[in-house]
Amino acid sequence: MALDRNPSMTEKSSVRVGCGSGFWGDAFDPADELLRHGELDYLAFDFLAELTMALLQRQRARDANAGYVEDAVSFMCAMAAPARERGTRLVSNGGGVNPQAGAFAIAAKLREQGLAGTKIGVVAGDDLLPRLDELIARGVPLANAATGETEVARIRDRVVSANAYLGSEGIIAALEQGADIVLTGRVADSAVFVGPIMHALGLTFSDVDRVAAAIAVAHIAECAAGCTGGMSSRFDEMPAMGRVGFPMFDFERSGTCEITKLPGTGGRVDSFTVKEHMVYEIGDPRAYIVPDGVVDFTSIRLTDLGADRVRLSEVRGKPQPDQLKVLIGYSDGWIGEGMLMFPWPRAFARAEKAKVTLLERFARLGLVADEIEFSYVGVNALHGPAAPLQDVGNLNEVGLRVAVHTRTRDEAEKVRRACSQLWIMGPGGTSFGVPIKSRPVVSLWPTFVPRELVSPTAEIVTA
Repeated sequence: MALDRNPSMTEKSSVRVGCGSGFWGDAFDPADELLRHGELDYLAFDFLAELTMALLQRQRARDANAGYVEDAVSFMCAMAAPARERGTRLVSNGGGVNPQAGAFAIAAKLREQGLAGTKIGVVAGDDLLPRLDELIARGVPLANAATGETEVARIRDRVVSANAYLGSEGIIAALEQGADIVLTGRVADSAVFVGPIMHALGLTFSDVDRVAAAIAVAHIAECAAGCTGGMSSRFDEMPAMGRVGFPMFDFERSGTCEITKLPGTGGRVDSFTVKEHMVYEIGDPRAYIVPDGVVDFTSIRLTDLGADRVRLSEVRGKPQPDQLKVLIGYSDGWIGEGMLMFPWPRAFARAEKAKVTLLERFARLGLVADEIEFSYVGVNALHGPAAPLQDVGNLNEVGLRVAVHTRTRDEAEKVRRACSQLWIMGPGGTSFGVPIKSRPVVSLWPTFVPRELVSPTAEIVTA
């Protein structure tokens, strides 16, 4: 499959793109509102997170027709008719580890809805699990980028997923083949926005600064309400967040862009909300690296235009990196977990006593654990050792959470049993919810492979 641009396509001077989702489980109504009233050319959805691929791979191992994000199917099918009416194309990374099966599921439902003929682009090529032994045999280092460890053979028999982060090439190819809906596997979060921008405006990867601008606005918009008032340190200033508006932006062929939201929706777009999300998870601000290019975030000029509109301009970047990130997921034992609650008076003292009692029970039960972690909810559950243990003598209530990493399910079950036994062994007033089930752990091994070893593909499934 050729991924070169079609020089005969009609190119626009600007394109309007909206964000329909920032994660798997995000709200449907702001996306639907944006589709119906935003006059969009494209609506893009980001459903995937770091661990999602390993979890979806487990689903696919149990059912060959599973492994995609079910929300992606329901969202695409609910929006297909209004999108067709408005000429809006939908792009989603909700294909997970099985985008073809997801596309077949969408096609079947669209035929039931009387939308036969809808073209669904399937972008794949990210799944390296079937090729992992080949890559090892070829001497690809696959060093753990977080720890420096090079012995990937140590975890090979426990690997459940291995996915490269693709760029926008496959999305562009699917759009050039006439896709009304595009469903991808693992692509960089920004790619579901960058692909439509490049396709609509006729950009190529030699347009380094304009591609960098596309990546920059994609990064800002990809978490949906994250740039329209969500997650803000100015949370008390953000109006009506329960009916927040998701972002949309007009991207000019020059690389200048204006980001906004629908009038009358909740939240806010100003230079501060944009800055708050612009610095989210970027590492080196002078070199934000994704498969489509490298962005210098220090070059960006933001202009607050008022009325929930901010202009981005003067973005500078560098060409595509030579390597692609690969995330390997592997089975790494089990987690046993418990949560106990304690009331006033002396709530914290009760929680401390329960911790001592649990440790005694673990020893009595012969618990074999890799790691045991305690935290006091209401005291230090979020900030850990950075939270001062002062003024804890008169708290209304305190929770004690314990999480234990074990090698086997049987050992993890000892944690659940020990916590349940504190119903009577624990301090007076000890309270519980439903005991927490033991669950398997999937750990991540981030690494890199040369770009030339990964080949994105695009094909069309017709409803």
